[in-house]
Amino acid sequence: MNDLPVVSIAARPLPFEPAFEQIPDDEAQTSEELNKALHAIMETTFKDNGHATRSVHAKAHGVLRGRITVLDNLPAELAQGAFATPGTLPVVLRFSTNPGDILDDKVSTPRGLALKIIGVDGPRLPGSDGVVTQDFVMINAKAFTSATPKAFLKSLKLLAKTTDKAPGLKKAFSALLRGVEAAIESAGGESGTLKSLGGHPQTHILGESFSTVAPLLYGAYYAKIAVVPISPSLTALTHQHVDFADNPNGLRAAVKAYFAQNSGVWEVRVQLATDLEKMPIEDASVEWPEKLSPYLTVARIEVDAQDAWASDNVEAIDDGMSFSPWHGLAAHRPLGGVMRVRKPAYEMSAGFRAEHNGCPMQEPR
Repeated sequence: MNDLPVVSIAARPLPFEPAFEQIPDDEAQTSEELNKALHAIMETTFKDNGHATRSVHAKAHGVLRGRITVLDNLPAELAQGAFATPGTLPVVLRFSTNPGDILDDKVSTPRGLALKIIGVDGPRLPGSDGVVTQDFVMINAKAFTSATPKAFLKSLKLLAKTTDKAPGLKKAFSALLRGVEAAIESAGGESGTLKSLGGHPQTHILGESFSTVAPLLYGAYYAKIAVVPISPSLTALTHQHVDFADNPNGLRAAVKAYFAQNSGVWEVRVQLATDLEKMPIEDASVEWPEKLSPYLTVARIEVDAQDAWASDNVEAIDDGMSFSPWHGLAAHRPLGGVMRVRKPAYEMSAGFRAEHNGCPMQEPR
């Protein structure tokens, strides 16, 4: 661990106060409606496929085992929760894309990374007692596409109506949106909405950086957490176009080909909030200014060369595990409405999959 950098903090983080969260009177109703919409997606895909998949990020492109090393000599503000004690622990990683149905990879949508750290001690969040894992669920963005739970619910209801509808049309529409998004990006812009609808560039998933997009507690503070590739073999894939040819599982093939010959290294970075107005908790669509608080490295993830779609890992990780930001330490409690309303949905999704697949969810020890 001596080769890992010593991290310093320029701006002082803002201690979290319960008053920072503002819970609307009708939030429970919004959460219930969200749960119903996600349940409808799962019912539809189960009817089509005979196998229960996740309500979002249903399609995995790689499931991997590795290790995380927490840095020595972190400042007190960064040595919190799962990162409080230097050392190395096992991790599992699941790379995925956003939709709740299993689509041809030419329908190009935002990417996700679910990380599970194994062997974490400390007071737990409700519902995760008796286990020793910490989950971080991330996408390749620094802010959420919806500001509030109601805005998220509105977009999700539209998405639910398109589940299993016109897959060929979705491919054509995705190609159109990729062209529009490319034009926007060539002019220096970016559209999270277009990307979410299928306009994400057809690039290598292993070159992506991921973040929690919405905040969570970070011990006495609050923060966003990111996972960023740093090994040259991974950074070479950033923005690299992938030609899927006629392979509907082109991303999975690309991940499998990479890890057949290469290892990978990522940094885990933390952006501590320093300004409540510019780094809000209840508006998940705000990208926090890195000029005010840069992402700082707290750990390093290493994954050795391996079969990225090994049948035993597919069974154990893709089918046999659930990933939820509400599964972990109390020191990393998710914050804000978008995070709060999804808690029952994560529990519903895991229960639905366990019941319909006859495979209870397992937490590694």
